[in-house]
Amino acid sequence: MSSAPKFGLNVPQSEAVMYLDGPCLVLAGAGSGKTRVITQKIAHLIEDRGYDPRTIAALTFTNKAALEMQERIAKLLKQPRQAKQLTVSTFHSLGVKILRQEANGVGLKDRFSIMDSDDCFALVSDLAITTDKQLVRRIQNSISLWKNGLVDPELAIKGAKDEDEAQAARIYRSYVATLAAYQAVDFDDLIRLPVELFRNNDPIRDKWQRRLRYLLMDEYQDTNTCQYELVKLLVTGIGKKPMFTAVGDDDQAIYAWRGASVENLKTLGDDFPDLKVIKLEQNYRSTTRILQAANAVIANNPKLFEKSLWSEHGLGEPIKVLGMQTDEQEAEQVAIMISADHFQRKNKWSDYAILYRGNHQARIIEQCLRKERIPYTISGGQSFFDKAEIKDVISYLRLIANEGDDPAFIRAVTTPKRGVGMATLEVLGEFSKQWNCSLFEAVFKGGLEAKLPDRQLLPLRSFCNFINQLEARASRPGPSGSGENAASVLDDMMKEINYEGYLYDTFEERAAQSKMQNVLEFTNWLKERGCGGRDKSGEEKNLLELTQMVALMSMLEGQDEEQDAVRMSTLHASKGLEYPHVFLVGVEEGILPHKGDPDAPVETIAARVEEERRLMYVGITRAQRTLQITWCKKRKRAGEQVHCDVSRFIKEMALDVGDAVPTEAETLSPKDRLASLKALLATPKV
Repeated sequence: MSSAPKFGLNVPQSEAVMYLDGPCLVLAGAGSGKTRVITQKIAHLIEDRGYDPRTIAALTFTNKAALEMQERIAKLLKQPRQAKQLTVSTFHSLGVKILRQEANGVGLKDRFSIMDSDDCFALVSDLAITTDKQLVRRIQNSISLWKNGLVDPELAIKGAKDEDEAQAARIYRSYVATLAAYQAVDFDDLIRLPVELFRNNDPIRDKWQRRLRYLLMDEYQDTNTCQYELVKLLVTGIGKKPMFTAVGDDDQAIYAWRGASVENLKTLGDDFPDLKVIKLEQNYRSTTRILQAANAVIANNPKLFEKSLWSEHGLGEPIKVLGMQTDEQEAEQVAIMISADHFQRKNKWSDYAILYRGNHQARIIEQCLRKERIPYTISGGQSFFDKAEIKDVISYLRLIANEGDDPAFIRAVTTPKRGVGMATLEVLGEFSKQWNCSLFEAVFKGGLEAKLPDRQLLPLRSFCNFINQLEARASRPGPSGSGENAASVLDDMMKEINYEGYLYDTFEERAAQSKMQNVLEFTNWLKERGCGGRDKSGEEKNLLELTQMVALMSMLEGQDEEQDAVRMSTLHASKGLEYPHVFLVGVEEGILPHKGDPDAPVETIAARVEEERRLMYVGITRAQRTLQITWCKKRKRAGEQVHCDVSRFIKEMALDVGDAVPTEAETLSPKDRLASLKALLATPKV
């Protein structure tokens, strides 16, 4: 008989950890300790049930969640190093692991490339013969949804509802063919291709089923068709009992727009009739008032599974709803209230979060926080290393450091344009597959002359010779060695590729100027470090060492979020997080719920409102101690003041307090309170 689980789990948590008689679905309400259940269950599998850690996989949706999970498991195990033997990763990382080992099974060379969103954007733009960014994004989104729904191009073309969709589907067909020719995959292929492989190759599927004996999945409500299919293929086999635990919450399903299907929770019961369903309803995060409001709102949605959150944290402070005259007043008031509360309670700034439906709401709030000298960080903002112009320059550095980096090769050789187009790259991709080598290496292979005329071949070889020369110079040590330093190599590279000229030829003057400013900031930053400027060692670095440092910096960026600052975040980016004091702003009709297409079918509009209601539920349940909700009577849109109505979700919260618009005196009171508090502290003691 297995031993009881460690530490004080409640009854349903304990049941979820101990249950190993077949498939299990844990319905984990917000703040109900789901990560604790997953980590404890893994420890139980290893220590009490004798599972080899190498045969257990836990799948999450973010690298951060995977890392935290692995760290927590290590603390639970008697031999912490066993945690390193587990597969704790995102669905996509597991897909990469499968594809790296089974590349031949899906027609890829061993060193295939993974193209990022920007690379794919450029490819779709070329195929669609357009520079209309919105159109390219729409096509890119359609392609992603088709891939995640396991719809192949021919099926997409047949099922097209109109000419726009048919055009997108034809581009999808060309896009798939081009990626195959490049020997490259995109983000969605990392799951789609393993699914195809397992469907068509029983021996490989059996091998992976033996390798992964127990599967755990977090945030199961966020899985799409493709991810669910991968799970099914990993856990079902002839004479095999499906051994997995899925953890999810249908009330927090907020990603339908990117292909996630809350129906997967329902389908799980249909596909696995002996599914054990366990509900976690005790919330360890919020006060009773906050949970009552959250339960009241979500009760308006049809339920897949009935559940109601409860807490032992006491009633807590009343939820405040403040109606504002304008969005400027809203931003000022929130900044003042945070400042006053921080001053009064002596909290950390990081105890406060401002949550909003869309990024466009952040700018005016930022201005007011700066005016009040309140430090803040923004979740989900674009990282400096993610800017297209920085990625362009980095692609050259990556290629100098590793000529086998195919995505860097494709980006560098086509930016700026140098007479190397898609047709040339497709031929090169096919050729590199035959030789099972990188695109760079294929350029110098004999036999390519027979496949490409000089006008296509010569620009390729000229580019690769240029990279080889830079690489030879970049590998040399600094002045202490043979005299070559990173700054001069970098300057010569930028001059030779004429990146500034390319920007001014491609973009309007202001945009080109701004992009070039970013590039200069980046190259100067590199040079400073190359010369040992801010590097504490004072040692010079050559360009290869700098490139390795940049790769690490861009991967680690965002890990400095521990600073004491107010958190600003979209509701989507806030899921899974919690804060003592939450300000939920802009809760108006047209923002939350978001205004969709008014001409959409009734059932589409109803489904959208249900998803927006789940987003409101996510926002409410981020709060631990206090929750303040604001809405505006008027809001500036496209330079004009437009009338706004209070969101239906505020009424659905069934609060005792009204959603009255405060009088001017009430509006000013927090500032007065702040001023008097400061005056009080400034008064010298007698």
